[in-house]
Amino acid sequence: MVKEAVIEAGEILKEGYYGKKKVEFKGSVDLVTEYDRKIEEFLSAKLSALGLPIVGEESFSGEYPKSGIFIDPIDGTTNFVHHLAFTCISVGIWEDGEPKEAVVYNPILKELFYAKKGAGAYLNDEPIKVSDTDRLIEALIATGFPYTKTERGADFRFVMESMEHLLPKTRDIRRFGSAALDLCYVACGRFAGFYEVNLKPWDVAAGILIVQEAGGKVSNHLGKAYSFGDIIVATNGVIHEDLIAHLGRWA
Repeated sequence: MVKEAVIEAGEILKEGYYGKKKVEFKGSVDLVTEYDRKIEEFLSAKLSALGLPIVGEESFSGEYPKSGIFIDPIDGTTNFVHHLAFTCISVGIWEDGEPKEAVVYNPILKELFYAKKGAGAYLNDEPIKVSDTDRLIEALIATGFPYTKTERGADFRFVMESMEHLLPKTRDIRRFGSAALDLCYVACGRFAGFYEVNLKPWDVAAGILIVQEAGGKVSNHLGKAYSFGDIIVATNGVIHEDLIAHLGRWA
């Protein structure tokens, strides 16, 4: 049901991606379009039958529940607006604080990532697994920049200082602009690791399970269990401790 609904919603995303759209500002650099709202409304209606609270980026406010349907209608809205293909729909189903089902769909690149607890992770119905890269210097790492960068506060300093320290110790660092896709790319072995500060639950709720079911590891920057709001670190598991060692000191 969840996968089918997200595939349907992908047609709305494609309509907006290839057509005209009205762009508004939620913050100084945080964008939203009518297609973000259309997709969230569509998925909320489709998935309400599951009987869980809807936690959508464009409509939710309040304390995040332990059980819910976490919807990011367009993760990578800036890419969507600028006609860059790294954009997706992300839906994560959580129950009692644990991820149970996840779908991340990029209809532009025709890539559908899916996972169910205990059943593995898949890309377009083919099983996926994390990379076997075992040295940080051989690892391609992904990260992202928070919207709070404009305030040049603690988040900004973490981004700049951690990257200055980490970049020379890796093969390279990429910034594609979609945390949901970054997590999926860890899951399918394109990236060996990913980290980012100041993400919302709907950014990561699906990708966390996809990484875990592909054999990877997710924690906060101190190596402890990840909670919504923490700095997130996701890797193939092999380089996890090494990456953590290079990040923890900067947070």
